[in-house]
Amino acid sequence: MDAAATPTLSASQARVARRTLDLAKALKEAAFWALITLGLSIPILSFRTDQGQSNELILRPRWGLVALLCALVFALRLIGETVGSHRRSRPARPQALATDPSQLSAIQRIGTFGLPVFLGIAVTFPLLIYLGKGGLSESRYWVDLGILILTYVMLGWGLNIVVGLAGLLDLGYVAFYAVGAYAYALLATTYGLSFWICLPLAGILAAFWGILLGFPVLRLRGDYLAIVTLAFGEIIRLVLINWVALTNGGAGISSIPRVSFFGIPFNADDDGFAKVFGLEFHPMHRIIFLYYLILVLALITNFVTLRLRKLPVGRAWEALREDEIACRSLGINTVNTKLTAFAMGAMFGGFAGSFFAVRQGFVSPESFNFLESAIILAIVVLGGMGSQFGVAIAAVALIGGPELLRNLEFTKHIFGEGFDPNEYRLLIFGLGMVAMMVWRPRGLIATREPSVILKERKSIAGSLVKEGHG
Repeated sequence: MDAAATPTLSASQARVARRTLDLAKALKEAAFWALITLGLSIPILSFRTDQGQSNELILRPRWGLVALLCALVFALRLIGETVGSHRRSRPARPQALATDPSQLSAIQRIGTFGLPVFLGIAVTFPLLIYLGKGGLSESRYWVDLGILILTYVMLGWGLNIVVGLAGLLDLGYVAFYAVGAYAYALLATTYGLSFWICLPLAGILAAFWGILLGFPVLRLRGDYLAIVTLAFGEIIRLVLINWVALTNGGAGISSIPRVSFFGIPFNADDDGFAKVFGLEFHPMHRIIFLYYLILVLALITNFVTLRLRKLPVGRAWEALREDEIACRSLGINTVNTKLTAFAMGAMFGGFAGSFFAVRQGFVSPESFNFLESAIILAIVVLGGMGSQFGVAIAAVALIGGPELLRNLEFTKHIFGEGFDPNEYRLLIFGLGMVAMMVWRPRGLIATREPSVILKERKSIAGSLVKEGHG
């Protein structure tokens, strides 16, 4: 009996010793990361510079914020190491294609069933805000925020064609956004054309510029392609600044005509929207119409993208993304494939730019800098390249997240009354990208449906997409 109990006891002691060793390693690793955070925070966060009454520079210590950040990093790293060691201790299981929805993970189920929920919230969002705030004027801020989020959702879906489906890294997507905005601004202010006429023209012009960008980069890929597209975006911005006779330079174009309800203006006149439909005039009528306008444009972008993905051109995009050499060996014209990807993505960027101009009533080159391209690309990467629903979730998180943080009262008690999350926007982007690369390198929604279904529908796990399964 003693001999039989000895192996069991030894195995139990070995497991306890291994867990103790893993915990000690996790604590050491977490302390190391907290120490790095402390070193980085001392020159960046430990002191805040303010200007005194005599224009002298005043240093205000913020050691409490530094300590909170170090503790947060320590806790997150400790949790990450603990979860990672637990996963490594489990026996590896072979992965297979999920044919039953019950076999999908939680993230994959969200990607499967979350789109109808997202669409329902988007359609009823103004009504929900109106009921929550108790009036149209009180809901203005939140409806404007919804418009901004949907604009980036549309831009993310447009860039997803180029980056997610075709696998072409584009760092100058904001150039097509600018072409669409300036196309509407110039056509509306110079020739008096309405928004509904300028909208398709802006998309056509942006697609034309997308084709022009596509020709010089046909033989480029990877980092070289990214550098050329980045240069293209900066060239467009510099042209807008220096071609003063056409674009009015850095002063921009103002007094851009507002959108109408198919010819009916949103004003208090007898021929205005309120009088025609027997309503009491309110400025929020135009804002709510803009919200549903960008929602329809975003849904059209999503619908066209999903339909194109199932057509031969969409399958050619995905073949190009996986392996360009194999794509050529199969007889696919890679030149036309790349040009159509650039043109389609640019067209939807032009539509979004036209909407941006009619919503703002003013455009300037400063609205189309590289940061905008970085934000749109971050939305696509964080959401999951090729995943429409993932891009929408990432847009809500990256665009709406800082605004929601600004309205949370407890953040002011922690970080001070002058706390503004937008000042730390790039820091949040960087932390989000690092976290995604560590825990979900393929994005939030890493699963996707196959373009062509043979006999039965199967969901492809993100870890199998690059391995030739499905």
